[in-house]
Amino acid sequence: MSSSTEHNRVTVPDIRARKVRDGSEPIVMVTAYDEPGARIVDGGGADLILVGDSLGNNVLGYEDTLHVTMEDMVRHTAAVSRARPRCLIVSDMPWMSYHLSLEEAALNASTLIRAGAGAVKVEGGKIRLPAVEAIIRAEIPVMGHLGLTPQSVLAMGGYRVQAKNVEAAQALMEAAEDLAGLGCFAIVLEGVPDIVAATVTDRLKIPTIGIGAGPSCDGQVLVFHDLLGLSSVKPPKFVRRYADLAGVATAAVASYAADVRAGAFPGEAESYHATAELEQALAGLSRPEPATLGGP
Repeated sequence: MSSSTEHNRVTVPDIRARKVRDGSEPIVMVTAYDEPGARIVDGGGADLILVGDSLGNNVLGYEDTLHVTMEDMVRHTAAVSRARPRCLIVSDMPWMSYHLSLEEAALNASTLIRAGAGAVKVEGGKIRLPAVEAIIRAEIPVMGHLGLTPQSVLAMGGYRVQAKNVEAAQALMEAAEDLAGLGCFAIVLEGVPDIVAATVTDRLKIPTIGIGAGPSCDGQVLVFHDLLGLSSVKPPKFVRRYADLAGVATAAVASYAADVRAGAFPGEAESYHATAELEQALAGLSRPEPATLGGP
C-alpha cells in the first residue's frame, strides 16, 4: 500500500464526525464480500465497506443470515481487506458470536479486527448493550444496528418494518441514545418509517446510516448484489437497482458457450504457437497405427 493511500484511508473518527446537519456529505456504505467486490466498491467512491452477514443470502445461498458463522465472516473480511481499500471496513458480528458471554463477544470482535476489519457492527438494542460495551472496552469500534435486524427474523416473524407505533418508536430512540452513549461511532437504521429515522438522526450526535429508513439519515447503505442487479430474488422496496449485471453476465456466458460449440473459440488470438523447428518436428511424427485383434 502506498503511503498516500494509507494517509487518505477513512477512519472511525472521520465517520463519527459526519453529520449532514453540520455540513458533511452523506455517508456512502456498500457491502462487499471478496477482493474483487471490495475493489469495485472502493473504486466507486464509497466511504465504508460493510462485510455483511448478508453474504449468507447473497453469496452462500442461504435463505437468511442465521447460518453465517464466525469462520465465514473471518474468511470474507480477510478477502475484502486484501483489496487494501481506502474505505473503512466494517464487519458484521454474526449470530451467536456475541450472545453467550461478554468475553466471547470481545474475543470474536478482535478476531474480525485481526482479519482486517477496522470496526464491527452489532445488531440489537437494549438487550445487547452489555456486549457492545464489552467490545468497546476492548478498544474496538462498534457500529450499532437498530430497527429491522435480520438476525432476529425468527422472533420478528419475518422481515417486517419496525417501530411503526409510538411505543416501538420510543424504544428505538432510547436504544439509539444508549448505543451512542456507550460510544458507538454510527448506527444503522433498517426498515423503519422515515419520520422515525429522521427523529433519531436529529437527536443523535453520531451519524445514522439508513437502509429502508428514508432520506433523512446521515448516510445510506445498500447490498452490492442488490444495487448491481445480481440478486436472484426480487429486491425489497428500498432498493434502487443501478445496473443489470446478472443479465449482462448471463449474455456473456451464452456468447462464450455459442462460440465454443461453433468452433469459434479459441481462435488464433487466444492460442499459443510453437516455433518453426517444433512445428517441423511434430509434422514428421505419424499417428500410430491402431492395434488389431486376432491373428494375421
